[in-house]
Amino acid sequence: MGSSIYGVSSPQIFFFLFFSSVSVAIAALPQNPSGKSFVSSASAQINSNSVLVALLDSHYTELAELVEKALLLQTLEEAVGKHNITIFAPPNQALERQLDPEFKRFLLQPGNLNSLQTLLMFHIIPKRVGSHQWPDHKTGPVKHTTLCSDHIHLSSESTGRKTVDSAELIRPDDVIRPDGVIHGIHQLLIPRSVIEDFNKRRNLRSITAVLPEGAPEVDPRTHRLKKPASVPVGTPPVLPIHDAMAPGPSLAPAPAPGPGGPRHHFDGESQVKDFIQTLLHYGGYNEMADILVNLTSLATEMGKLVSEGYVITVLAPNDEAMAKLTTDQLSEPGAPEQIIYYHIIPEYQTEESMYNAVRRFGKVKYDTLRLPHKVVAQEADGSVKFGHGEGSAYLFDPDIYTDGRISVQGIDGVLLPEEETETVKKPAAVKVASNKPRRGKLLEIGCWMLGGLRIRSCR
Repeated sequence: MGSSIYGVSSPQIFFFLFFSSVSVAIAALPQNPSGKSFVSSASAQINSNSVLVALLDSHYTELAELVEKALLLQTLEEAVGKHNITIFAPPNQALERQLDPEFKRFLLQPGNLNSLQTLLMFHIIPKRVGSHQWPDHKTGPVKHTTLCSDHIHLSSESTGRKTVDSAELIRPDDVIRPDGVIHGIHQLLIPRSVIEDFNKRRNLRSITAVLPEGAPEVDPRTHRLKKPASVPVGTPPVLPIHDAMAPGPSLAPAPAPGPGGPRHHFDGESQVKDFIQTLLHYGGYNEMADILVNLTSLATEMGKLVSEGYVITVLAPNDEAMAKLTTDQLSEPGAPEQIIYYHIIPEYQTEESMYNAVRRFGKVKYDTLRLPHKVVAQEADGSVKFGHGEGSAYLFDPDIYTDGRISVQGIDGVLLPEEETETVKKPAAVKVASNKPRRGKLLEIGCWMLGGLRIRSCR
């Protein structure tokens, strides 16, 4: 993981300098058979002979780097200051080659810091347990509590093989220090809670943000089924009949039965809960989910619509876009509902269908639940752009959730309908005629005659 300088890894240099800077000049301490911690004062300062510094041994630098990334240095310093500790450390080879790359990426993601901390503290117990204190195979396994409040079991076999849960002890008493001991094990110990969290995230990523496996394959050009899907008798059609016959998704939104439909084929409430949960796990759309669930009753309304057979497409602004909304825009009664209504299209659209539509027809107007306003979409920079001018938004996270009834498309702005400004016409200027006194007819003739003689006195 880390780079090396003259055969010494960079995490090793960091640890040595760190502990040297905070340590007090203490002579090398002798072994402590009583099991009490060697602490110079109540502040629990760590010296260079500490078991934490020994983690920088060539076999365990990868584990030490994970401890640094998990921000556990202070926690381990406090633990060493209170009592001895025992560390079960897998070698570098086990972390580099034997660990699943997908699981390793999961541990190093910033949002999974708690899982990484739990995993590392699962390898440490707050007491000294040497190899001579290992339970005999006749007594059976012995349970010990780890720093993460979980339990591990130490056991021995009749062949002399010692184990820690499922890991074999390969280097017993590898590093012995006054405040603890390090045993080498052949693989990483993974608590059940971390495995469950990893499986939950992996399953959610595989079943959401993509079409389900059972969804029909649709030709994006004709918007018709590529192959007839085999469905049980009596189930609703995989595509509405009118939508299947339409030349394009933007021209013919899928019709649905009215509120008084004879049957409820779809569990709209569960589908809405699923897509809101997907927004939360996807990240960056917490404000949108909060408005749907807490500030308004739109989640319930959307569930009723889907249960009645309607299909919807939600243009979801991300948290950065929602943060730009002013207090005035949200303070009026019903304002949040009106904003969200303008982001709900009563059609089922995916990123591919919308992009094909704008490529084919230029500007496309989609109906919204905020009647009579429509949202305009057009192609821009190889993506789909919604709205006009400064109030426009781009398709930012396509197909966050698509299950055949509800489609969620992430955008990077909040859309607002164009204000209908009334042009005020200015009244036409009224010409006021000057009331000049009218001259008599004889006087005009006289002036005309004098003008011929170039006399201008009568003007």
